Amino acid sequence: MNSKTIYLADDDPDDRYLISDAIKKIDPDIKIVEAENGSDLLLSIQEKQFISQVLIVLDMNMPRMNGLETLIAIRSNPFHAAVPTVMISTSADPRLVESAYKEGIDDFIAKPNSYDQFMELADKLVSRFF
Repeated sequence: MNSKTIYLADDDPDDRYLISDAIKKIDPDIKIVEAENGSDLLLSIQEKQFISQVLIVLDMNMPRMNGLETLIAIRSNPFHAAVPTVMISTSADPRLVESAYKEGIDDFIAKPNSYDQFMELADKLVSRFF
């Protein structure tokens, strides 16, 4: 049974595809659960009590519920509070980065611009969190 799962919330379907594809090339055994926004991600994890290796990757700027709002909800749930969570964003605004760390993000990574950078992102996520 697969014990490694990444929950990926990003409103851009191309970015979700590229991140998922890169992760699968690094480790094909990782299960990836995609969501279009933070609200959908929270629905997909609400009943889960994680006992396996899990990572949550959040885009900062999403409709309905952005990454920071989603992070706050994750950290307020005792079943999910300790799950490693990484924020990705095209914006490197220091105030946003600081807010993400203040709310308990484990890492903040600039969103890639090329496929090679997506591969670097995937390698960093897999090697650090699995």
